[in-house]
Amino acid sequence: MLKNDIKITHFVLIMSILNFLFFHFPFYNFVYSDLNCKTFNGVAIISSLIILMIVLNAFVFYLFFSISKFVGKPLLIVFFILNSIAVYFVNTYSIIVDESMIGNVFNSNYEESTSYFSLKFILYVLLLGVVPCIYIFRVKIIKDSLKKFLISISLTLFFILTVAFVNSSNWLWIDKNSKKLGGLAMPWSYAVNTWLYNYHNYKKNEKEILLPNATIKDDKKSVMVLVIGESSRSKNYSLYGYSKNTNPLLSKTPHLFHFNANSSATYTTAGVKSILDYVNTNELYEILPNYLYRNNVDVIWKSTNWGEPPVHIKNYQNKNDLMQDCKGDRCNYDEVLLNGLKDQIFASKKNKILIVLHSSTSHGPSYSSKYPPQFEVFKPVCNSVELSNCSQDELINAYDNTIVYTDYILSQLIENLKKLKEYNSAMIFVSDHGESLGEKNLYMHGLPLSMAPEEQYKIPFIVWMSDSTKQVKPNSLLSQNHVFHSVLHFLGINSPIYDEKMNIFK
Repeated sequence: MLKNDIKITHFVLIMSILNFLFFHFPFYNFVYSDLNCKTFNGVAIISSLIILMIVLNAFVFYLFFSISKFVGKPLLIVFFILNSIAVYFVNTYSIIVDESMIGNVFNSNYEESTSYFSLKFILYVLLLGVVPCIYIFRVKIIKDSLKKFLISISLTLFFILTVAFVNSSNWLWIDKNSKKLGGLAMPWSYAVNTWLYNYHNYKKNEKEILLPNATIKDDKKSVMVLVIGESSRSKNYSLYGYSKNTNPLLSKTPHLFHFNANSSATYTTAGVKSILDYVNTNELYEILPNYLYRNNVDVIWKSTNWGEPPVHIKNYQNKNDLMQDCKGDRCNYDEVLLNGLKDQIFASKKNKILIVLHSSTSHGPSYSSKYPPQFEVFKPVCNSVELSNCSQDELINAYDNTIVYTDYILSQLIENLKKLKEYNSAMIFVSDHGESLGEKNLYMHGLPLSMAPEEQYKIPFIVWMSDSTKQVKPNSLLSQNHVFHSVLHFLGINSPIYDEKMNIFK
C-alpha cells in the first residue's frame, strides 16, 4: 500500500515506474519489433533503455519536486493526464507524437477533437490519468537536505553517463530511430515537440515574405477553382485504377485529366501550405491567394476545414459563415462549399477570379459521418472512432464512400462552371496528404514523410477545363507546388517567379 508520507527519492522512483508501466508499451513494442531480441546486443539495448527510461524520468521528477511541491505536483498531474491522452491515440491510431502531430493538435477545431471521444478514451484518462493524480495530490513528500540532494543528483548523473557510455556501440541504432523513439517517450514526446512546434511556428510567422509584383496580361474573363482535398489518397480513386467504382461521375466527365502526385507532407498544415506556395520551402513566403489578391485578382476562400497559413483577403468564409446562408440537410456536409458560388462569381467586378474550396470530406476517424446517407454505396461501414475495432473492409468501405461523395461534389462544381458561358473556367483538385487505413497497422496520417507509407503521400491531382481545345502537358508525376504556377498561367498572370516547368497547361 502506498504511504501518505513518503521520501522524495522513493516517491519519484514510484512515479517513474508507474509512468514506465502505464505509458511505454508502444515505445518498447517498437524497440522489440526493430531489434533481434535473441542476440546479446538486442537484450542489452532493451535492458539499457528500460533502466535509462526509469532513471531519467525519476531524475527529472526529483529536480521538479526539489524546487518546490508547488512546481512538482502540478507538473506531474498534468503529465499523467496528458500521457493518458497521448498513449490512447498512440495505441488506437498508431500515431507518433512528433512535431508534425503537435501541429495537427493545435490546428484541430472543436468538431474534429470531439469526434475522437469514446468510452475507451474516457477509461484511459480515468484509469491511467485521474487515479494516479489523486494519489499525487494527496501524498505528503519528505524532501532531502541540500547535501543529500547534491549527492543524489551527482550519483544519478554518473550512473546515466555510465550506462550511455557502455552502450556507445548502439548509439547509431538509437540515432537512426531517434525520431520514432522520441515520439513515443512520455511525457517528453509532446513536451519537447510542443516547444519545437511553437518555436518554429514563431520563426515562420515573424513576417510574411512578399513575392515580386505581378501584372495581368489580358482582360479575358477567367475563373479558376482550386479544391483542396482532405486525406484523399489516389489509391482509392477508380480514376487511378481502383477496382471499386468510387468515381462514377468524374469517369464520365469529358475533358478531365488526372495525374500521379505526391504530397510534400503527411499533415494538413504543411500540405496546404505546399499547395499554396510557389516553391517547397519552410519559409513563410506570400501564399497564392494573398499574392493574387494583392495583385488585383478577385479571390474567394470557402472552407469547412482549417490549418491553412494566414489568408489575407476580403472574401473569406469559414464553415460557420457558410452555414448561415445555406438551407437543407446537405448544408451539414461539404456541399455547403458550393452554395451561392455562381452568384459570387457573377457578382465579381473583376475579370480574373480565384476560388479556393478547402474541404474536409475524407478526414477521419469518423469517415461515415462525412457524407449524406444516400452516398453510403459500399457496406457495411465502420461507425467507430476506434478504427482498430472495425474490420479493414468496414473501414475501407466508409472511406470509399467519402471518395464517392467527393466525386459528386467535384462533378456538381464542374456542372456549375459549365454554366458560366462568359468565363474560361477550370478546376484543380489536389489533396493535402493521403491516409492509412490499417495497412501495416497504421491509421490516418501524420507519420514523418521519411518513414510514411505511400498511402499517406500519394494523392490525386485532377484537372478539368471548360475549353475543350486546351490540353495539359504529359507530366508523369506532379508535386503540390505545380498548383501555384499552373494557376498563374491559366489566369494570365505575369510574374518574375513564374516557372513554366511547373505549369501543367500547354
